[in-house]
Amino acid sequence: MHILFVVAHPEPNSFTGALLEKAKAVAAEAGASFEVSDLYAEKFDAVLGRGDFSTVWNPDYFSVQDEQAAAERSDAFSDDISREQTRVAKANMIVFLFPLWWGGPPAVVKGWFDRVMSYGFAYMDGARYERGLFRGRHAMLCIPTGGTADRFTDAGTYGSIERVLWPLKHCALAYIGLTQLDDFIAYATPRVDAAQRAAYLEAWGAHLRAGVDRARREAAPQPLVRGHVGVAPLAFEPHVASA
Repeated sequence: MHILFVVAHPEPNSFTGALLEKAKAVAAEAGASFEVSDLYAEKFDAVLGRGDFSTVWNPDYFSVQDEQAAAERSDAFSDDISREQTRVAKANMIVFLFPLWWGGPPAVVKGWFDRVMSYGFAYMDGARYERGLFRGRHAMLCIPTGGTADRFTDAGTYGSIERVLWPLKHCALAYIGLTQLDDFIAYATPRVDAAQRAAYLEAWGAHLRAGVDRARREAAPQPLVRGHVGVAPLAFEPHVASA
């Protein structure tokens, strides 16, 4: 059982950092190996561009999927993307730890998906959702919020937490075939006292242990075959479509 912790917070001593330390201890106690992608500490670049590749598919028009497909066929991703893809490919379970900012994850997490979960590696035509390339692997979210639990309800200020997280959960995690374990949400962490934060950490430990146990029982990762993406995924005239 191998876990990848993807963490995004610029302050190591934040509550997100405390949640990560608890997670590492739980993984070790459960006999699972693990790695950490600390996106801020490793200065992960969130901005996708031509520097992501050592190849050029089309010098006149930058189609992200075309360039990613060409890089996949030629093993031509930048060092930081290759490092992250190697970490992802090894993992039976991916745990994302980040605070909720502006109704979503920090921008560096979105950039991680844009650059790392590339066409041909994480998805391709005909390989999405129940046929996704990461079926048989598991994912979990661990999120401290600034807002109280009441605010994350259907009648609350922000709407339900399920609604807030739906784009990430449905359009990214489910999209690539990951089985999603129950989320852990620590509400209003800047507003609660030390006793409540300690209770959150204990609850998180128990939650993660249960998730690791389930992921271990259900693990059936499909082999990721690299470099075999087919022809360029998109064919259009730049003046006709610009997505």
